[in-house]
Amino acid sequence: MHIAITRPKEDSLYLIEKLIKLGHIVTHLPLIRIEKLETEKINLTNYEAVVFTSSNAIRYMNIEKFNSKIKCFCVGNATEFTAKQVGFVNTYSSEGTVDSLIELIIRTMDNKSGKLLYLSSEFISKDLDKDLIKAGYSVDRISNYTSLAIEEIDENTLNFLKKKPPDVIFIYSSKSAKNLIKLINKYSLLNVVTHSNLMCISEKVLLLLKEIKWKKVFIFSPGEEEFLLEKIG
Repeated sequence: MHIAITRPKEDSLYLIEKLIKLGHIVTHLPLIRIEKLETEKINLTNYEAVVFTSSNAIRYMNIEKFNSKIKCFCVGNATEFTAKQVGFVNTYSSEGTVDSLIELIIRTMDNKSGKLLYLSSEFISKDLDKDLIKAGYSVDRISNYTSLAIEEIDENTLNFLKKKPPDVIFIYSSKSAKNLIKLINKYSLLNVVTHSNLMCISEKVLLLLKEIKWKKVFIFSPGEEEFLLEKIG
């Protein structure tokens, strides 16, 4: 199958390599790029736990005092892998969604045991910090990166997409979905994507793309990509 992966390169390399090894044709079609936001230095010893919903938040940490043994809650296996790479040893991984991450934190940590630090994007699709505060937790949220729309598709990629439309397109965020619509209109790609199955991160994101007549649509969590491809194939 021909698969289009739309996440930034730093979040896609492992999946792209895996899909190529499985015999798929993969086009990297990034719809957003990640930029670091400046923050004050963080003392992790002031917190009982740290929470990550993206590997980008780990890459752009501005740490004054590191604590490798702090409870480290991650949204999925890829984020947990990045956390371990930088030195966290007491890690917990949920099933790839913010809701499952919230459930994991509530199951694992008493709401009176200390303050949590949530490092996140400037733009988030679900208010994890507010949900935890409602559950009785004390949470500091610091945004240490942002996402910006990519406004161009390079000529080689564009020509290949028109010549061989993707069988599957993966969309991972609301911002990516909105930018995909802009690029489809800019480059007259509507007839290309109607040949594609859409894999969407959530129902909320799917609503942004509902006007397009996709071949089929699926909701997925990061980490399920290979499993869903088997269902299509």
